Amino acid sequence: MSLSLDHPIGERFFGLRLDTLIRLRWLAISGQTLAIVVVQWLLGLPLPIGACLAVVALSAWLNLALRLRNPGARRLSDAEAAWLLAYDILQLAALLFLTGGLANPFALLFLAPVLISATALSPRTTVLLGVLAAVCAALVGLWQMPLPWSADGAIGAPPVLPPIYLVAIWLALAIAIAFIGVHAWRVAEETRELSEALAATELVLAREQHLSALDGLAAAAAHELGTPLATITVVAKELGRSLPSDSPLSDDIRLVSEQADRCRAILRTLTSLGAGDAPFDRMPISHIIEDVVAPHRNFGISIEVTLPSRSGDEPIIARNPGLLYGLGNIVENAVDFAQGQVNIVAGWTELDVTITVTDDGPGFPPELVDSIGAPYVTSRGRHRWRRDAVTEGEEGQEGLGLGVFIAKTLLERSGAELAFVNRPPPAHGAMVSVRWLRQVIDISGEREARDDESASA
Repeated sequence: MSLSLDHPIGERFFGLRLDTLIRLRWLAISGQTLAIVVVQWLLGLPLPIGACLAVVALSAWLNLALRLRNPGARRLSDAEAAWLLAYDILQLAALLFLTGGLANPFALLFLAPVLISATALSPRTTVLLGVLAAVCAALVGLWQMPLPWSADGAIGAPPVLPPIYLVAIWLALAIAIAFIGVHAWRVAEETRELSEALAATELVLAREQHLSALDGLAAAAAHELGTPLATITVVAKELGRSLPSDSPLSDDIRLVSEQADRCRAILRTLTSLGAGDAPFDRMPISHIIEDVVAPHRNFGISIEVTLPSRSGDEPIIARNPGLLYGLGNIVENAVDFAQGQVNIVAGWTELDVTITVTDDGPGFPPELVDSIGAPYVTSRGRHRWRRDAVTEGEEGQEGLGLGVFIAKTLLERSGAELAFVNRPPPAHGAMVSVRWLRQVIDISGEREARDDESASA
């Protein structure tokens, strides 16, 4: 799932965490089981108990399978979340078919999956789920097993609801699905728009502050260095005039004057840094990795970077601050955890680009592996310490668990997929894999197209 601020505000949907849907389904399973037990054994109303429990057990099996095969911190795509919510609608429809259809008061629960979709998924997905819920409600209104009631008539004769009343219930459900769904989506969209607008504003402000600081530095450098360079130029010219034309020092004086002029020209170009066409805004992936690794080479940990032997098709990547921060955070964590070695392996094919960072430290705690990437999840204070505190005799402070979350979010916005695992035995340590589709991250084709247009012009 590729997320980028290039999309218009309000048109990005960050999906649902798998853990959220699993927890909600466990809640539904508990409620359904409790309702079946109460109706069958406490109220004594006859139910097709085997079929009902089988439908509930299917949901429990699905939850267990999802939990075992996927990390809890995984964020689902729009389509994946839609399929899981569609299953919840179908499962509820199956239970209602077995227990009286629309005459069952729990038919109102058709609203729940649509409401969840409206708050986190796209309008298209919400509409499709709303239509599915309305169709399922209509089907269980037309065909259903009898409403559970006392078989011996102790509670009274089973009520016979007129068809027009059942139609009214279906209409009420359909209207509620539409109204509540639209209202929830509108409220959630306003929240998304505000959040995204603030994020865009922060990025713009950060860039403007960077450019302002750079402009101020360039102006100060030009001001401070301009006077001595002017003095050097004047003195060089005076020396050149005072020396005979055939003096062996004439060439040296001329060289000094030329280099002083060159320095002044360089100072004049400093103010153009930060423009979109700056030469280092686009870099090969090997340079990006070296740019990320360089600040961490002086901490007593060996960092080895491995690249494919071929370099002709090396991807060209935009020097995105978010991408650099995300990769830098992963490398920094690896250096902090490592005992002595960090390996960074980059690879690319025609389809994808992958960067894998491994260390020889203690690895991720087993109980946290599934939650890596979620906010406020940290193992600081357990296996980890500040290296600058070792010399001071102080223990490292616990972190807030936001570093990996921010890095993961920024990398996913660039189109990356991340995997956090421990290295298989007998090796030990953590391994983080970052993968992009090549068509998402590689901009070499764009540069070639622009160069061709410039040449033709």
